[in-house]
Amino acid sequence: MTEKTALTPKTHTTPPAKFSHGVKKGNILQVAGQVGFLPAEEGKPPTPAGPTLREQTLQTLANVKAILEEGGASWDDVMMIRVYLTDTAHFAEFNELYNTYFGEQPLTAPPAARTTVYVGLPAGLLVEIDALAVLG
Repeated sequence: MTEKTALTPKTHTTPPAKFSHGVKKGNILQVAGQVGFLPAEEGKPPTPAGPTLREQTLQTLANVKAILEEGGASWDDVMMIRVYLTDTAHFAEFNELYNTYFGEQPLTAPPAARTTVYVGLPAGLLVEIDALAVLG
């Protein structure tokens, strides 16, 4: 039986509830929904990267990437990305940021599938992203 391993990069705080930032079992790696919190600083509460969609999106993608790397994966291994936005008016700007970000990544495989939905998030947070990767 393949062991399930929790993934928590050094840049991340302990989750606020009983869940893992990422979980790997066999060649499957699931990244939990990440938001745009800056890297963790001991003794300080999680802090958003900034008030703008741009700041939060870039930090959120960096946080997802950190978990992928912690599990031995890269964006090339990602099969599915789910994006949660708080405002439908952010869709076009988010797509611009997303396309620019992935245009700058050294991808050697086709891009992942993606779903975007609209949700409520804690005050001040504008975007959440999770990812499913298959290694090998």
